[in-house]
Amino acid sequence: MSHFWPAWKQVMMTSDIAKDRTTHLLKKKGSVSSLSSHEFRRKEPHGRPKDSVSTVSYMDEPSQREDASRLIVQMENTYQLGPTKHFPVVIVDHILKDVLTNYLQEERYEPEFCKQMTKTISEVIKAQVKDLMIPRYKLIVVVHIGQLNSQSLLIASRCLWDPKNDNFSSYLFRNSSLFALANVYSVYLE
Repeated sequence: MSHFWPAWKQVMMTSDIAKDRTTHLLKKKGSVSSLSSHEFRRKEPHGRPKDSVSTVSYMDEPSQREDASRLIVQMENTYQLGPTKHFPVVIVDHILKDVLTNYLQEERYEPEFCKQMTKTISEVIKAQVKDLMIPRYKLIVVVHIGQLNSQSLLIASRCLWDPKNDNFSSYLFRNSSLFALANVYSVYLE
């Protein structure tokens, strides 16, 4: 038993000496600063930005990175290939009709006003369609407002999509001074 104790004590002393030497060498090289969180900045950015901060942590010290990784929830794949609820075209048509009628019923065409109204109307439409809580669909809302002045205008749009799952809704509004065309495209995300 007397031979075991000095050997164990010698191993402990050797590991303490190795720690002290490593810490001394790191401080001597300037790679660890005296900051309490053991952060240091690189002097020469080998492919990294100048302001990148590296962190040195030890086994007995909990790091912020470990705490953050514990909070991340890994979701498993659902293997869902199609939507559980399809895009409700009729309901979105009613939303488009209501929004365009309420915002533009009594308005006259003025370029600056219509420029702002296209943004406002598209945001209102997007918010109301999102309130329908249709899962796994990306929504694109496009609104055009123009002056009625006995002219002809063609508006076209194209995109690649799956005709089984993707859909759109469109509504054209007119009064005595202006027209407005609103389109909502719904693209299913797998």
